[in-house]
Amino acid sequence: MFLALHEVKKEKLRYGLVMGVILLIAYLIFILSALAQGLASQNTAAVNSWQSQSVLLSKDANGNLAQSMLTKEEMPKVSSTKQDQVGLAQGILKAGDARQSATFIGLANNSQIQKQTKLVQGRWLQNDAELVLSDQLKQQGFKLNQKVTMGLSNQTFTVVGFAKNALYNMSPVAYGSLNAWPAVKGVNSEFAGSGIVSQGKLRTDNDNLQVLSKKELFNKMPGYAAQNQTFLFMIAFLIVISIVIVAIFLYILTMQKLENLAVLRAQGIPSSYLIQNTLSQTVLIMVVSVGLGTLLSALTGLVIPKAVPMSFDPVLMTGTAVVLVLTGIIGAVIPMRIIAKIDPVSVIGG
Repeated sequence: MFLALHEVKKEKLRYGLVMGVILLIAYLIFILSALAQGLASQNTAAVNSWQSQSVLLSKDANGNLAQSMLTKEEMPKVSSTKQDQVGLAQGILKAGDARQSATFIGLANNSQIQKQTKLVQGRWLQNDAELVLSDQLKQQGFKLNQKVTMGLSNQTFTVVGFAKNALYNMSPVAYGSLNAWPAVKGVNSEFAGSGIVSQGKLRTDNDNLQVLSKKELFNKMPGYAAQNQTFLFMIAFLIVISIVIVAIFLYILTMQKLENLAVLRAQGIPSSYLIQNTLSQTVLIMVVSVGLGTLLSALTGLVIPKAVPMSFDPVLMTGTAVVLVLTGIIGAVIPMRIIAKIDPVSVIGG
């Protein structure tokens, strides 16, 4: 480590440029990870807040709960306090000249979802003419006691509260009564809702119905899987690029000081010591660069506007940082192999 530190101090500009490039790559990876997590959260935040584990819906809906419609005959009876009938309808929330896409979620009175949902302001709805909106809509100008209309319904609703993390499939949620769902959806009263959400495992013997786990429900959401895979590939390619960059930089630095290394070998210093020095130098560069990248990402999280869907998870960032340091060590393999094969006679003699 002594030799590694001494070399870095002597060649500040050279190693500073290397660390700067790695810092920028690490920063980009952290930002993409936060953006991917933030966008994923906008798809799943509402369902996660319900603490649900499985969903029963129409098989014809192809896994999309918002497209599922069950008649009163098809809708199974709720057999547990951990189960809720829900009715979803995607439409436009209107208040005067204001227009906002939203997902109406109709709930029965005293539902489990109501108990799990946290309010940031106001109270829970008490009748069919009231709505509890996502706190995101509050940021967009909607207010308590405001009169609004929703979807295809002509009924006027009153906003009585705002719910925390109420987002479903990239749109803010408007919680309302299950009795109001048919009008908002634009269907007749023959339909009872979209399905059943449960905190436990659901089962059905009806061939027209299907049960999905929470993960399967998320993957069936339009665009959710494609979005996550896109970010995953981007992050994976950046990690591969970081390995290549580290390998190239260390290879060039090793070749530039090959004669010095040969002299050290001729003086009796073992290859293992020089290899350990290169490894220590790599770890030092990666730890400092990734650490600065993490700090820069954290500062970005403090100043970035709330409208940008980014979520910085300390656990995820720590795991990503460890992976980046490991990729640096992988990139140092080629230079270490070169050092291991140094022949002092051929290098100095040449």
